[in-house]
Amino acid sequence: MAEALLAKPVVILNAPQLAHNIGAVARVMANFGLETLRLVNPRDGWPQEQAWASASGADWPLDGANVFENVGDAVADLQLVFATTARPRELQMPVITPRQAASELTQGLGQGLSVGLLFGGERAGLETADIALCQAVVTIPIDPKFRSLNLAQAVAITAYELRLLELDAPPPAFREGPAPADGAAMMGLFQHLEGELETAGFFHPPEKTPSMVQNLRTALSRARFSDQEVRTLRGVVTALSRGRGRVLEKIARQKAEKAGEA
Repeated sequence: MAEALLAKPVVILNAPQLAHNIGAVARVMANFGLETLRLVNPRDGWPQEQAWASASGADWPLDGANVFENVGDAVADLQLVFATTARPRELQMPVITPRQAASELTQGLGQGLSVGLLFGGERAGLETADIALCQAVVTIPIDPKFRSLNLAQAVAITAYELRLLELDAPPPAFREGPAPADGAAMMGLFQHLEGELETAGFFHPPEKTPSMVQNLRTALSRARFSDQEVRTLRGVVTALSRGRGRVLEKIARQKAEKAGEA
């Protein structure tokens, strides 16, 4: 999707299960001035009539909703994405409150960045592989005695904090330096690096590959590289892989020479 410099945060629902929850999210978005809704692999397909019924007239987020097959595609054009979920113990990721998230996202918007909030499905939440594509985790400080929070409630809490800042926002701060690369550029870097590491035998033992990939992606996402930095890193990966190829060719020649002498 080619939406450049989106004026407000995008709301992304990953694997939503119930149509009435999607509709309730749309109603909350309309309450707080958010418009762009993205759905990743909704369980019962899309569109769903019950969503419009539950939106109570807040039809425009649903009318314009776009559906994606995976989170990577849904965040490909975004430069700053926060995952709203419980703290992931497996990942070393900044953990912030909805208020902090609203502040950072608002600053990003003021600097011309395209930003988004990612929410997990009602039952399973977000997978660590999807969180690794984001730059921080937003955790709502609910009472540990009862941790269950409705999807629309989670969206409402964060949207409320965004709305407060929007109504009392200072002039946008000037952004020093280049903008962060978007999700598509980062995914290209991930896949390039992981492919070369696979060829080099880095992922060993094989059963640890998913966790190693997630850790790499988390570290790289946290850095918020610019497009130029991404291109530079990919150049580094390419140079290293070519160097490895020359070493292998040299070893093969030496073996051939020894075989000839024998």
